[in-house]
Amino acid sequence: MATRKRHSSEQVVRKLSMADRMLGEGRDVADVCRELQVSEQTYYRWRNQFGGLKADDATRLKDLERENSTLTRLLADAELEKAALKEIARGNF
Repeated sequence: MATRKRHSSEQVVRKLSMADRMLGEGRDVADVCRELQVSEQTYYRWRNQFGGLKADDATRLKDLERENSTLTRLLADAELEKAALKEIARGNF
């Protein structure tokens, strides 16, 4: 059974650029995926997610996604506290 690998966004972008070069040389997708040691499904998922990005853009995207999830969590906590304070102000505690 194959083990699951985690690739950083920089590694994914690097592998996609290698795949573009190999595809430009006339190789087919199955050979390219075998060379990169990823499945075709993974290749196409990466292509959709990281299509035209460069390595620094991919890093920035991951940072922004992380920051967005943090801000979303903070907003949810603040809304929960606000609702609790309204309940206490009404006397329903």
